[in-house]
Amino acid sequence: MNGLHFPFLETTLLVPLVGCLFLLGKQPRESIRRKSLWIAGLTLVFAIATWWDFATLHVFEAHDEWSFVRWLLGKELLIVDEFSAPLLPLTALIFLFTLTATVGHKVSTFSYQGAILSEAISLAVLSTKDPVWVVVLLVVLGFPVFSELANRKQTTRVFALHHLLFAVSALAGCLLTLSNNSTWMAVGLGCLTVSIGLRCGLFPFSVWIRDLMQRCSFGSSLLYLLPMLGPYAAARLLLPVAPEWIFALIEWWAMATAIFAAGMALVQVDARAFFGYLLLSHVSLVMVGLDVATPIALTGALSLWLSAGIAMSGYGIVLRCVEARIGRLRLDRYYGLYEHMPTFAWFYLLSGLASVGFPCTIGFIASELLIEGAVDATPVLGMGVVLTMALQGIAIMSSYFRIFTGARHISSVSLSVLPEERIAMIFLTLLILGAGVIPQIGVGTRYRAAVDLRNSLRLPEKSIGEEDNDPGTSHTPESPHP
Repeated sequence: MNGLHFPFLETTLLVPLVGCLFLLGKQPRESIRRKSLWIAGLTLVFAIATWWDFATLHVFEAHDEWSFVRWLLGKELLIVDEFSAPLLPLTALIFLFTLTATVGHKVSTFSYQGAILSEAISLAVLSTKDPVWVVVLLVVLGFPVFSELANRKQTTRVFALHHLLFAVSALAGCLLTLSNNSTWMAVGLGCLTVSIGLRCGLFPFSVWIRDLMQRCSFGSSLLYLLPMLGPYAAARLLLPVAPEWIFALIEWWAMATAIFAAGMALVQVDARAFFGYLLLSHVSLVMVGLDVATPIALTGALSLWLSAGIAMSGYGIVLRCVEARIGRLRLDRYYGLYEHMPTFAWFYLLSGLASVGFPCTIGFIASELLIEGAVDATPVLGMGVVLTMALQGIAIMSSYFRIFTGARHISSVSLSVLPEERIAMIFLTLLILGAGVIPQIGVGTRYRAAVDLRNSLRLPEKSIGEEDNDPGTSHTPESPHP
């Protein structure tokens, strides 16, 4: 295995871990906020450096040349590959801009220590392929959220129950799939399938997502859900050992959840619940592409992972900023806020439409690839993807009109955008539009990751080069079919 030129991967994890120590003790909230932004910003720099260093090697996976973790544990645990390399800066970006957009009275109630610790754990999850360590780190990731719920004197029953069931079923599945006995292995596959459904929130296990959005702070909920670690767990735990019938089961399960969640988002009254169901619908679409498991569908799913992560981050940030000014939003009334916050209004619309594949945005190519891959698998599945995206678009436009139009809002204080919020929105706008106009780099890396991931699956299907017999279609890593 090739080594990175510099131990960027471990440094990316070390920065937020060490940074947590600087946030301990009694300090002014503004000082904690400023230190957290520096820590998150430095983490993003090293995450980008990891991706860049890996890209210069032109290999499918690599590790740190000098690894403290390898010396401590005696084995190679931290690995970056084509699949996970872009997810590291994506996750660091989500944390940085969520912290940047934490202003006003949110500063006094937001847990910066918990956020930085969660960032370190989330990045650690994305830096390992070992199934047991993925499960352990995902379980540990739930403790900061559990602690915040307890500190806010909110019931932890729903979140803790789902989290415990995930831990037990995932660990049992990892152990049982190692057995040579076919019966025990089948039981292990069932346990892993249930654990993935629990972590991704597939129906009927979506209860914990709505409960989390309602009871936890909006910022902490975003940081726990937006990195989309459920599909990552599926790719590392289940897909490499699953037979073909498991793929068929999960793809239809995820498709039904995507339609269900999009429909639920359309009728929600609470804005937080609306966002939770909308995000669940995107996660389910990613799962559909992963389990269709053809190069085109996998490329679409991995591209949608990046595009939805960026677009939904901006979407959630706007909802959170508006909520910080006027309180919890309800979608059964009109607020008419456009006159007071036009910048928020256009960015809300841009990020929302980008998440459902509006032309010239980051989600356009991803949506096209996913639809094409789903239609190639079965037309009914393709129709389900199109229906889901249509419902998502209707829900987004409906919420936009509810929040920003339909009435005249009277306010005695300014509700305009603050400089920190403006910086976050400008940067995300450049990403959303830039990656939409010039998508080749992102799609190329995702296609190579799809080929690598597809080759690791246990599917008795034709090879990558034989998949498409159309002489007008070319599927090569250098020239991915859009």
